[in-house]
Amino acid sequence: MVTEASEPVRRRRHGKQLESALLAAGWDELVEVGYAHLTMESIAVRARTSEAVLYRRWANKDQLVLAAIEHYRNANPVALPDTGALRSDLLAQLTAVSEALAPFFAIAAAAAFSGLLADTGLTPTQARDKVMGGRLLPHGRTIYQRAHQRGEIDLERIPAAVLDMPFDLVRHDLLMDLEPPKPARIQSIVDELFLPLVQNHQG
Repeated sequence: MVTEASEPVRRRRHGKQLESALLAAGWDELVEVGYAHLTMESIAVRARTSEAVLYRRWANKDQLVLAAIEHYRNANPVALPDTGALRSDLLAQLTAVSEALAPFFAIAAAAAFSGLLADTGLTPTQARDKVMGGRLLPHGRTIYQRAHQRGEIDLERIPAAVLDMPFDLVRHDLLMDLEPPKPARIQSIVDELFLPLVQNHQG
């Protein structure tokens, strides 16, 4: 006698595995329905769990969404270029980061305009830092350190504001336009703004 195979028992998720699955479900729900229509219930359904499981970790949907945005950002790193020269490293990095993060910035900005942060207890600056993170500059520091070691620049002579500037401008463009800056814009930032300022501080 042939019987139907029973449906396999789904293994229970715990700890970091469970949290990662919940945050992934939160991000997917945010992308699919938008912040305004997202609920703790809809995330729980997508994650195949209960709302109580979510509320044990996050007090409200704002906190969950911020955590989901941060999780997505950290799970999708941008490769660090190593072309052997400061200019080409910067052009490659600014291009890669802006292309990778443009969709993310658009979703995060839409969430903010739809009421995100109302119940987080964070200031706008704190919220911005959590949403945008430090994805742009850490790789920049590595690029600058390599250039310093090659003798292209002297990091002790260049103000931090100058080193931050290319990445700050790209972040500004992403926030304003919600799309990657054009290649000509990135080249202008590097060739017409950043590199002349660096030369002025080389002594």
